[in-house]
Amino acid sequence: MLVYNGKVSLCCFLSSQLILLLLIPRIDFISVCLINHFWWLFPLYYLLENAVLPAFLNGAAYQVAIRALFLGFAFCCGIFIAFYLQPSWQVFGYYMCFLSFFHYSEFLMIAITNPRTLSLDSFVLNHSREYAIAAISSWVEFFIEWYFFPGLKQSYEITYVGIILCIAGEGLRKLAMLTAKSNFTHIIQSVQEEGHQLVTHGVYSYCRHPSYVGWFYWSIGTQLILVNPICITGYILASWQFFRDRILIEEVTLLNFFGEDYYQYQKKVPTGLPYIQGYKIEP
Repeated sequence: MLVYNGKVSLCCFLSSQLILLLLIPRIDFISVCLINHFWWLFPLYYLLENAVLPAFLNGAAYQVAIRALFLGFAFCCGIFIAFYLQPSWQVFGYYMCFLSFFHYSEFLMIAITNPRTLSLDSFVLNHSREYAIAAISSWVEFFIEWYFFPGLKQSYEITYVGIILCIAGEGLRKLAMLTAKSNFTHIIQSVQEEGHQLVTHGVYSYCRHPSYVGWFYWSIGTQLILVNPICITGYILASWQFFRDRILIEEVTLLNFFGEDYYQYQKKVPTGLPYIQGYKIEP
């Protein structure tokens, strides 16, 4: 059963979609107004909802609610941009949908599979300074290229490849979380907790780190959606280096936890990421 904060997040994320349901039937009447003043809706909606929430929620539940509302409204705005604004803006709408859904679904999956570790960090919104810089860099590149080369952002063949990568990557990562259940955490564990088991079935029988594989290709897919030629290259290199280093650290701990069992698992199953071997014990 979904824990309380998981239910709060789901209600808030879904309630954010109500604005879309209210706007669509009137889209012909208010489309010009929305297009001219669209960006005011985002902070206005966020502030209005936060003026109401404190009357019903407090503490951790309130913090969960405002984040879920924010991500839900970002998803809603992404749908509107993708389907109702000018063609050169549409790809940014797709991107907003995938980005907001990724961060919300991270929280929801932890609430379902490992509620004991559920926290505000489960949204992965404050992942790292480097993650924030990478995201902002992609936005800057998009808007600069949109201004000077608007036709570039209508290369839909590239965008569609990115959408496929994002769906596949997101699906693989969430399948890995569902398979590992309570054995999955967002933070590398330095101490083996009671009940922690080595998972080698399901998607883990094909690659040792399916959640990282999914995230790697999802991140590249976001830049293909935006048709960001500079960030596509940058994301490939930065993501590859990040996961190479993280896998090295994680596999040291897994070898300490599971010893020979993990060593044999390493010999049979690849990491799943190109040219990343993981931590190898010298024979």
